[in-house]
Amino acid sequence: MPGTTPLWRPTGPEEPAPVAAAGWTAWPPRLPEQPILYPVLNEDYAVRIARDWNVPASGSGYVTRFEVDTAFLERCPVRQAGGETILELWVPAEEPAEFNRHIVGRIEVVREFHAAV
Repeated sequence: MPGTTPLWRPTGPEEPAPVAAAGWTAWPPRLPEQPILYPVLNEDYAVRIARDWNVPASGSGYVTRFEVDTAFLERCPVRQAGGETILELWVPAEEPAEFNRHIVGRIEVVREFHAAV
């Protein structure tokens, strides 16, 4: 989409339900122990978090994809969390409502991972 940037967000099993309740158009408010909302800038990094961290920690991991107005993203710092492609966008906890207003289209689950039973 012109004027938008694709982002991914890895989640555990608890986050898809409130996103679905919001019509797949908004992220829920952050909890007190969550100072930032951090979507990531590439799918590979999101897959690694969902599969390698969320699944062992909580049994399931999901990768979501969504588009955000590029001009708005200029105000959100990008942090390198490791290697060259391990990039996160840091949205302060007090700004998710503003961030949500700049999501273009719907948030979609593009990958799922579950613990072997």
